[in-house]
Amino acid sequence: MHTLGFVLFQNRDSLGSIVLLSALHSSCRTEAPVCCELRGNVTSMPEPLQQCAAWLSAYFCEPSRTKQLPLPPFHHPMLLQDSFTKEVLWTLLREVKFGEAISYQQLAERAGNSRAARAVGGAMRNNPIAIIIPCHRVICSSGQIGNYGGGILMKEWLLSHEKLQKEKLSD
Repeated sequence: MHTLGFVLFQNRDSLGSIVLLSALHSSCRTEAPVCCELRGNVTSMPEPLQQCAAWLSAYFCEPSRTKQLPLPPFHHPMLLQDSFTKEVLWTLLREVKFGEAISYQQLAERAGNSRAARAVGGAMRNNPIAIIIPCHRVICSSGQIGNYGGGILMKEWLLSHEKLQKEKLSD
């Protein structure tokens, strides 16, 4: 097994992680099935971090379960202040579902400013809760994948993961 990536969550007293493992080599990572290992003592963490760990674990291992789980609470100042970035991130979270994609321009329109595609890119770059607020689902109007803070390979993998899982659920 090869490590595809990992997600860390922590508080002052403890650290937990979800390690994503793939049986395929790096050249095939976007098609790689993944298995998850939850590491660390999650039960000793505060309830919000336990919810975060449960949601992320479900996203990677059993995506159909994410609909039944509550979203982890969001306490980041960027998500609480009155700004276009906040509006973009909440619009993305509410309206772009698992396995879907939207362009920067379309998201700008839905967030209330059709001329703010570049500002949407800035909001994606500053997203404090990537994956849960799915900035990987935002692509260029041309259909190109666009940038991603976790790297292009990770964005490709996330989009592929969602597409494959959505197809499995619809069969």
